[in-house]
Amino acid sequence: MVQPVDLDGLKHSGALWQGRRNLLAADQVWASGWRVLDELLGGGWPRAALIELLGEAHQGLPLVLPLLAGLSRQARWLVWVAPPHVPYAPALQARDVCLEHVLLIRDLSAAQGLWAAEQTLKSAACSGVLLWPQQVRTAQLRRLQLAAEQGSCPAILFRPLRAADQGSPAALRLRVRPVPLGLEVALLKRRGAWGGVSCIVPLDRFGA
Repeated sequence: MVQPVDLDGLKHSGALWQGRRNLLAADQVWASGWRVLDELLGGGWPRAALIELLGEAHQGLPLVLPLLAGLSRQARWLVWVAPPHVPYAPALQARDVCLEHVLLIRDLSAAQGLWAAEQTLKSAACSGVLLWPQQVRTAQLRRLQLAAEQGSCPAILFRPLRAADQGSPAALRLRVRPVPLGLEVALLKRRGAWGGVSCIVPLDRFGA
């Protein structure tokens, strides 16, 4: 017997494309800190999903600082897995990131980093997980997406631009590059909408 399709559930999650009505439900997103970016994202960052930021190692980090500040105020860990450089604590503190909830995992192989990210995502003890993989297979990305859903936790991957040619199960993929006014953010993929649009995020002020 064919089971009925839960259209309301699909609309709520953003999995069903509805033409111009492409905003995600308010309880499914975190506000980005910029109205122009929220519009591109369909309301904000997805709460329990795999997010890919494609660019140089740290170009996408300013985009998520308001998100990290909010996540760090929860009574859970904000985990950085094998970043290319040690996070600069005074800069994070200046952006209202609560350092007491930041957990840094270092000195790992590529495989160990992916394993650590998956385990922390699934643990339900984390508010967010950041990872900088140079190479990752589609099957590994799928495991991270499932782990993010299981732990109700966003997984933020900073990946090189060449990864744009690789298929991915990520809920959101953005290409980031610096421009004179801030960062140009191009939408490659997100649930409930087409890619191919972009915006300029001014980094000199939040909430612009």
